[in-house]
Amino acid sequence: MTVATPSRDPEDLTARARIRDAAMRQFGEHGFNGATIRGIAADAGVSPGLVRHHFGSKQGLREACDDYLIRLIRRFNDQVRADTTHTDVSYVAASRAALRPYQRYLTRALVEGAAASVFDEMVRLSEEWLAEADAKRPDPPRVDVRARATLGTAMALAVPMLHEHVARGMGVDLFSPEGDRLLSRAMLDIYSHPMLTPEEAAALAAAIDRSPSPATPAERAGALGQDEEHHDE
Repeated sequence: MTVATPSRDPEDLTARARIRDAAMRQFGEHGFNGATIRGIAADAGVSPGLVRHHFGSKQGLREACDDYLIRLIRRFNDQVRADTTHTDVSYVAASRAALRPYQRYLTRALVEGAAASVFDEMVRLSEEWLAEADAKRPDPPRVDVRARATLGTAMALAVPMLHEHVARGMGVDLFSPEGDRLLSRAMLDIYSHPMLTPEEAAALAAAIDRSPSPATPAERAGALGQDEEHHDE
């Protein structure tokens, strides 16, 4: 079985889709604040009025871009889940190929603090996978599934966001078949061979629990004020 990229949305053949894709390019290139309705319309080959007709505003357009990415991610996730044989290892390549045209948009949006709905959906899907994995674990997780899914999502997004640095470090073009294969094998090795034994992890967790909690800014300010009072005396 070969995992193909998710089937195209019927909307992708419409003027609305051309505007959406143009918006992703413009947002990725100039940022949300730098992009303009006029520039997006010119990129899509339509009038600014048609952009406003379909999306209402620039914010509405960005929300439509995020909604499209969420649908794309869900379709791919469902496709991977449907492969119960696990005979294909091209999931990494297929998922990155599906998102590659939108990677610059997603990276820019995440850096700007936007695309929250996309990030949250990826976390939700990660929670589902982790919940299944937790049921097979011999030891119970020490951290709730939401926190682990959030951190795992951030780590997964870091690879395409930092692809130039990762490619330099790994010595291969990440967007090549060789890069996809090396990245897949590296991830499999990391996931299947943890750096810590359960006993080492338990000892470190106990040390973390014993360590004092760091002072909050208000507590540090209060301590500083007390020191100044004693100094004045």
